[in-house]
Amino acid sequence: METLTHLTISSQLAIPLSDIDMQAVRSQGAGGQNVNKVATAIHLRFDINASSLPEQYKEKLLQLQDSRISSEGIIIIKAQRYNSQLKNKDDALNRLRDLIRSVLIPRKTRTPTRPTRSSQLRRLESKALQSRRKSLRSKIDEQ
Repeated sequence: METLTHLTISSQLAIPLSDIDMQAVRSQGAGGQNVNKVATAIHLRFDINASSLPEQYKEKLLQLQDSRISSEGIIIIKAQRYNSQLKNKDDALNRLRDLIRSVLIPRKTRTPTRPTRSSQLRRLESKALQSRRKSLRSKIDEQ
């Protein structure tokens, strides 16, 4: 999982925990007696540009259209799923790890295809049928 000093992303890549800023804050929503006293939620902030990630990972992360990545290139993750601060900390680190791993997976390029002749005919027939239905719904002119 994770060592004391690094967050392991893959066998070749690890991020020092000094690159990751974590703050304990109070959780939102229902939580019983401790909700107003104990700061169990974790705000994780990870600056992509200032991190020790290789440049290719930084570029791919900055290109992601993800709501967790701010316009300044900072990943913000709020973990408040559990009632334990330690579990929320692990959850936030796991979510950061998953986000970084997602850019490691090469995307499949779409191979453009053409519609078959029969599918084109089916489409045109359904359009003609719909047109006939709608024309039958119109008012009849009496002369």
